[in-house]
Order: sequence, then structure tokens, then C-alpha cells
Amino acid sequence: MTEPAPTTDADHARHNARMKRMKVARDKLQARRTAERGLLIVHTGNGKGKSSAAFGMAIRSVGWGMRVAILQFVKGTWETGERNFFAALPPGLVSFESMGEGFTWDTQDRAKDIAAAARGWERAQALILDPEIDFVILDELNIVLADDTLPFDDALAFLRERPLTKHVCITGRGARPELVELADLVTEFGEVKHPFNAGFNAQKGVEY
Repeated sequence: MTEPAPTTDADHARHNARMKRMKVARDKLQARRTAERGLLIVHTGNGKGKSSAAFGMAIRSVGWGMRVAILQFVKGTWETGERNFFAALPPGLVSFESMGEGFTWDTQDRAKDIAAAARGWERAQALILDPEIDFVILDELNIVLADDTLPFDDALAFLRERPLTKHVCITGRGARPELVELADLVTEFGEVKHPFNAGFNAQKGVEY
């Protein structure tokens, strides 16, 4: 293996000068970024980690003394690590509610799925309008919007006119293009490799 060439005083000087120019440019850029309001955030794509990333933001928000509400649209009431974690926090920091009946291939009852989505969306609107809550996570909302279990146009209209005093994060694969356009921050999670395809069951602590 070839050894890297030793750095010289001239190399250090060039690096320091380049970093100084970069800092000046970054400071000027940051000075122009003065807008501050509640963001609409979308986590989508076929890869794992959309909900986990949202829950990480919930923890970050709690660290700043913010109040968080998490509402799940698909998952039922089965035990998960995140549910256990948030339930163990002091009261009033995080509310965690599951309004879904489970995945559609489990329920096999579209009328039941539509009713559950409607109840969930009614609750979601109340949470977003609640002035005491700083950050609302609508977990798996994209799923019920993608398959029209919940009317998309009505949801989009509400989100467009939402109060701009809090952050809202929407997760789930299949985010509709109109929602992506409306959002301030969109991250697409892409699957590269998944243990399920190699015959592994869902792993406690990693996937639930």
C-alpha cells in the first residue's frame, strides 16, 4: 500500500486559507437565512427508517422542552419500543396515539379502514390546531392518502392552511406529488438491502 505523502507547512497554510474563505461564505449564506416558522416535513420512499427518523426528531424536540404529539394511522395497538419509550417519559411531554386498525391485508375490510382513517384525520386536525403542541408527527399518513382511504384533496387543503406555529412531520411510502410540492423538507428513504428479504423476522429494537 502506498504511503500518503507527508503534509508540509505550505499544505497546512493552503488548507487554513481555504477553510477561512469557506467560513466567510457560509456566514454570509447563514445571515440571509432569517425565516423561521413551523415546517411541513415529509418522510417517504421504500426504505426503512421513515418513522424512526421522525421519532428521533420527537426526542430532539423534547430535549428543547417542546411538546410533541404522535399519531399513527395504520399500526394497531401492538407493543413497540418507541411506544414504551415515550410512555415512560414524564406526563405531558409526548402523546402517542394509534388510530389504525392494522395493515389493509390484515383487516381485509375497506369500510373499516376508511372509518379508522377518518377518525385519525379528525384527531390529527385537532392536534395541529392545539396551541399547546409544538410538533405533530402523523405517522403513516402517506399510506392512507396514497390509496384514497382518506380523501387527499381535503387533507391537502387543510395542510396548506395549517397554522405555521408548529412543525408537522408526515411519514409513509408513496407520498403524493402535490404533498411533496407543498412540503418544506422532503426526504426519500431508499432501500439498498433489507434482512427480511434474506429470511429474517422483524428484529426487536431495530424494527419495532
